[in-house]
Amino acid sequence: MTTSSLTLPRPTRHGSGAVTGLLIAVSSALAFSSSGPFVKPLLDGGWSLGAVLLVRMGTAALLLSPALVIAVRRQRGFLRRHGLLIAAFGLTAVAGCQLFYFAAMQRMPVAVALLIQYIAPVLLVIAVWVRTRRSPSTSVIVGSIVAMAGLVLVVDISGARFDLLGTLFALCAAVCAAAYFVIAGRAGEDLPPLALAAGGLITGTLLMGVLVATGVLPFAAPSITVALAGFEVPGILPLLWVGAVATTVGYALGVIAVPLIGSRLASFVGLSEVLFALGFAWLLLGEAPAPIQFVGGALILVGVVLVKMDADSPAEQRTETASVPVVPAP
Repeated sequence: MTTSSLTLPRPTRHGSGAVTGLLIAVSSALAFSSSGPFVKPLLDGGWSLGAVLLVRMGTAALLLSPALVIAVRRQRGFLRRHGLLIAAFGLTAVAGCQLFYFAAMQRMPVAVALLIQYIAPVLLVIAVWVRTRRSPSTSVIVGSIVAMAGLVLVVDISGARFDLLGTLFALCAAVCAAAYFVIAGRAGEDLPPLALAAGGLITGTLLMGVLVATGVLPFAAPSITVALAGFEVPGILPLLWVGAVATTVGYALGVIAVPLIGSRLASFVGLSEVLFALGFAWLLLGEAPAPIQFVGGALILVGVVLVKMDADSPAEQRTETASVPVVPAP
C-alpha cells in the first residue's frame, strides 16, 4: 500500500453553481447549529455523552444508509475503491470531531474548546500554503484574521485558564474538522456525497457502539423531560431532532456543498454555525447574546466575504487543486 495524493476538485466558482453551493453550505451550518441547544438539556438531565452520540449518529446513519446501499449496488467494487476514504471520514469528520471536542470541553471552558476547534479554516489555508509553496493572497490573510477575531468575540473566552491536554484534544478536533472539508471535497459522480456521508455516519456509529459496549464511554439514558422555549417535552424528542434533522441534514448538505464551492471557502462559511447556535440558544434556552457577540458575528461575515472574493480569482482556482496526502484503497 503506497501513499498517493488527494486532489481537491476544482469547484464551481461562478454563476448559479456557486450561489447554490453557498446556500447549501449555510443551510448545513444552520442544521448543525441546533445540536448544542437541543443536547445541552439532556446532558444536564442525566444523559451520558455516549448515549447521546450513539443515538444521534445511529439515527442519521439509518436515515442516510439507503444512499450507500444504492451506490454499492450501482458501482462494482465501490467499497474496495472508496472504503478507506469513507472510513477515514467516519473516524475523523464524524466521530473524531465530537469525541475530541467533548474531551476538551471536560478540561477547559466550552468557549475555549469551541474557539480552538473552529480554527479549522486557518489550518486549511496553512496546509495549501505549505503544499503549494504559494502564499495566500492578502484577501485570504485579512479575511482569516478578521473571521478569527470575530470568533473570539462570539465565543467569549474571558477568564479562561490554560490546560495542555485539553488544548491538545481541541486541536485534534480542529484537525478532524479540517479533514471533514478535505474529504468531502472528494465527493462527486464516482463517490456520491450522500453515500460518503452515510458511510461515515455508519462508521462513526459502529465506533461509538464499541466504546459504549466496552465501557470506555458510559451509557445512561434516563427518562426525563426538558424545557425548550418554555415548554416541557420528553427528552427523547430533542434527541430525535438532533439525529434526524441536525445531524442527517447537516452532513448531507455539507458534503454536497463542499465540492461546489471548494474546501477552504466551505470551511469559512461553516463558521456561521456558531452564529446560528447563538440564535437557537436564545430562542430555546433563553440565553440572550451580548452586544459584543453581534459585533463578532459581523466580523465573521466580513471575513467570509473576503475569502469568497479570493475564491473567485483564476489564481485561486489553480491553487485549490493542491494535493494533500492520503492512503488509497488497496
